[in-house]
Amino acid sequence: MRIHCLGGGLVGSFVTRKLCEAGFDVHLYDVVERTTPARFHLQDAATADHGPADLVVNMVPGSIGHDVLKTLYEQGQRIVDLSFSETTPDQLASGDGVILWDVGIAPGLSNMLVALAHRELGHLDEVSIKVGGNPAEPDQTWSYMAPFSPHDVIAEYTRPARVVRDRRVETVPAMTDLHTIDASGRVMEAFLTDGLRSLIELPATTMGEYTVRWPGHIQRYQATNLNPDELVSAWAFDPQRPEFTWMEVRVRANDETRVWTVEDAGKDGDSSMARTTGLVTVACVMAWSKNDLFTSGVHAPEHLPSNVIHDVIQTLRDHGVSVESTGQRN
Repeated sequence: MRIHCLGGGLVGSFVTRKLCEAGFDVHLYDVVERTTPARFHLQDAATADHGPADLVVNMVPGSIGHDVLKTLYEQGQRIVDLSFSETTPDQLASGDGVILWDVGIAPGLSNMLVALAHRELGHLDEVSIKVGGNPAEPDQTWSYMAPFSPHDVIAEYTRPARVVRDRRVETVPAMTDLHTIDASGRVMEAFLTDGLRSLIELPATTMGEYTVRWPGHIQRYQATNLNPDELVSAWAFDPQRPEFTWMEVRVRANDETRVWTVEDAGKDGDSSMARTTGLVTVACVMAWSKNDLFTSGVHAPEHLPSNVIHDVIQTLRDHGVSVESTGQRN
């Protein structure tokens, strides 16, 4: 199976390497020179001659991700999309291709876990998703380094957030509902961001997605005079600094509460965000390579069959990512 990977950043390079290790014929397209076991093409992903790819994995930054995805869709490609663009592919006009989009940790795995709960419990009374990739310890400045495109992080902080309240979709400013949480023994802060995306279509009374940061980080951002390029420099990822990714998905339905906690601290030189995000992507590619998951149209993570979702979870666990679940009657 021939796979074209578009974008070789922290996550893209990890995905590319794992697909090579799985034995696929992998070609990586990027505008920046990358060291990779894949066949590398220094080329603009939006204009590259992709050739006869069996599957394309779109991992370019969100600012160009939708345009690239639209072109691929019109070409009739089968696409796994991880670009997390503000314009979502469910808004595309009909095309000849097939898209599985938002296949990261959140959105992505978070959608899959909520979908499992919905299939088993029916209407969801309350859904709360809290997620973030952060340094292992805070510091005296930003207490943060960007584990993926810093410009996409800024988009998270500025893009209005869609939430569900009283069964209705509402739009609220990002960074609102700031509150302190217990992130598996760490005192951190969470605030609303626009991470629900396709999940707002599931029947729920209340639903929200929160980004998790060390205390003081988001207040510093709100007060800064730095421009986006200066923030990119200030948030530069330091591979030598310990870091972790943490997510909690909490679902309440009728008289039951289910909680999933996902955590990773990186391994063998790979960052925790590259691993947690990239392993979900790799698992989806693997599933699609074995069976035609979808033959047409645009599909969100919650559309995946339950057995594939369980395979995604097992892939994370097999690679040392902690995925714990608890359930109790209220």
